[in-house]
Amino acid sequence: MKMIVGVGEMNIVVCVKEIPDPEMPASVFSIDPEKRRAVLPAGRKMVISDYDERAVEAVLRIKDTQECRVTALSMGGSSAIEVLRHCLSMGCDDAVLLSDPLFLDSDSFVTASVLAAAINKIGHVDLVTCGVEEGEWDEGQVGAGIAELLKVPCVTAVADIKISGDRVVMNRVVEDGREVVEVPLPALATVGSEIGEPRYSSVRKIREAMRKEIRVWSSDDITPPKQRNEMLALFIPARREVACEFFEGETAEEKAVKLAEALRAAKLI
Repeated sequence: MKMIVGVGEMNIVVCVKEIPDPEMPASVFSIDPEKRRAVLPAGRKMVISDYDERAVEAVLRIKDTQECRVTALSMGGSSAIEVLRHCLSMGCDDAVLLSDPLFLDSDSFVTASVLAAAINKIGHVDLVTCGVEEGEWDEGQVGAGIAELLKVPCVTAVADIKISGDRVVMNRVVEDGREVVEVPLPALATVGSEIGEPRYSSVRKIREAMRKEIRVWSSDDITPPKQRNEMLALFIPARREVACEFFEGETAEEKAVKLAEALRAAKLI
């Protein structure tokens, strides 16, 4: 698969995902052990992944300074339309939803493959951005997988993106600071929280987003590959009551001796 750098207007795709609201307390979740799936409580809505929202912000900052067209791309159920409308209200121009029963419960390889195929179907694309990792599973594999399938450079944990001619200059976070990376277009970047807070949507933009058409593609348009990973089990860890033993003594040294003797008896030291 190959992306083609466009002439004139720049074309950018930002991949976004709907996730359970991270502000929900863990106590409201339950697990379906047979389907190996987390079950959300009734009435709770899905939201855009925090990292993905920042990926949208990163490309909209490019759009603020030069002519480009931004397409938001998501794979999920019909509820993901609300996430795409949020992207449109932020300033994206188009939106595409990849929705099909065959796409559900996909592993990272299938997700990356379907998104990469959709990017190729969109047409010539100069830049792709994703969140640095999924907001709920924290795997961080899909962005790099898309880049590998499209055979384009991938820069991760990006905090700033600037276009310079036919190249893209990115400031990224490393363990001991920041580094500046320059790669040729087309390219892919995964964006972290270091890029800053995403912009708010105005009431006018929200109304405009509600009127925009969102294209929906299914397995008739894109055939997903076979999954490579199998989830064997998904469960909430059981909490065990822990017995706590106190050692009495006249001095700290006496208490320490009793503790050492107990640890030796338990063969822990």
